[in-house]
Amino acid sequence: MSQSLPVSRVINLIPEASQRLWTTDESEGRRRLLASDMGEVLDIDGSFALVAQDGERVVLARSLDRPLRYFLAKSVDGPVLIVAERIDEIAAELARRGWEVQFHPSYSRMVPAHHVTTLRLVGCPDPNPVHKRFFDPPRETLPKDLDLIGRYYIEAVYSELRRWLSVQSPTAPIGVPFSGGIDSGAILLCLYKLLLNEGHSPARLKAFTLSVDGEGEDVRQARDFLSRTSLEMLGEIIEASSSAIDPLRAVGVIEDYKPLDVECAAVNLALLAGIRERYPDWRLLVDGDGGDENLKDYPIEENSELTIRSVVNNRMLYQEGWGVDSIKHSLTYSGGYSRGCVRSYACGHEYGFEGFSPYTRPSIIAVAESIRFAELTDGSHERLYALKGEIVSRGVRSVLGVEMPVFPKRRFQHGSVSASQVARLFPQNEARYRRHFEKLHAARV
Repeated sequence: MSQSLPVSRVINLIPEASQRLWTTDESEGRRRLLASDMGEVLDIDGSFALVAQDGERVVLARSLDRPLRYFLAKSVDGPVLIVAERIDEIAAELARRGWEVQFHPSYSRMVPAHHVTTLRLVGCPDPNPVHKRFFDPPRETLPKDLDLIGRYYIEAVYSELRRWLSVQSPTAPIGVPFSGGIDSGAILLCLYKLLLNEGHSPARLKAFTLSVDGEGEDVRQARDFLSRTSLEMLGEIIEASSSAIDPLRAVGVIEDYKPLDVECAAVNLALLAGIRERYPDWRLLVDGDGGDENLKDYPIEENSELTIRSVVNNRMLYQEGWGVDSIKHSLTYSGGYSRGCVRSYACGHEYGFEGFSPYTRPSIIAVAESIRFAELTDGSHERLYALKGEIVSRGVRSVLGVEMPVFPKRRFQHGSVSASQVARLFPQNEARYRRHFEKLHAARV
């Protein structure tokens, strides 16, 4: 007597309106996932979090700039895969169906960026997912010519901004969260030049800089940058009180507890709240997230797990973490910017903004991966940290014809407040953040 197979169900909580596809639609994206042609998946343009099903086979993929989570639940009829952007959305869906006893936040899984994740819903036990890479750029193919590297890098940034702009309303205002640093500076200059070249008014563009309690080096740096590039008319200061900087609230918004991401999210929420209060209808923001990861501009000394050799020799380490084949890969959070992207995406969603960063696009990452970092730095931390400013400023000069000021690196959360307040507002207390995260979900477990 034949035994009937369990029913395989997928509950997709990703809003269709959240897909930002430039040259195709969601149904075509799903077809490409099911076809398992990695080249076709790579060609899906824009920001996406897609899921497709063919019987017991379910495939998922996302762009680097946004989260995509799943949770495998069990019902008497068979396995049920719940797909969502957030952990709390999964918990709420389980509770709605009377399955809350199955929930734990660590049981949710993040789809790793740049991979197609395949699951087979066959019953109990279901097999582990299989991850197949769809973005695999060649490494270290460019010559050690910083002028050439810079030109390729900024040409790619400009091109991605142009493609993004082409699918936006021609009158929608565009904001740049702006510190005057390398990444936001290059974004602002590219956008300004792009609007002029495309026949749009540059009055659409604003550079928003956060100042907490009227302090912060970012304000002085942003003003200096705008003055030296004759763009003072674009600058706008968003004032916030230090009482509005709430890392514990940020833990809930980004559903994470890593201090640097939590603290960056805390100041980002203050900035976005100020923009929203001043401009109730503003929608588009273009930021510089991912730029540090591409050009490996993080203090290695602050992370005991890293050496300069591991940073320059591991493919897309800062974008993806150690990789899905590594013991250090987190199933719940993925790794690198693949994890940290939530600090921008979730915060923007909280206030109704649609964000974009060209630095997260494969074409720009591909240029970064083609740089011979090991040869250019020869084991020197100082050379590595100086490389980003050299590459971007040379590229801006070549492509835009502008001399871009380059200032020392400073984290967003540190530049927006007085130096004397950094330790008080950002105590780097992961244990506290983790306890708060666990408390948020304790009632559901």
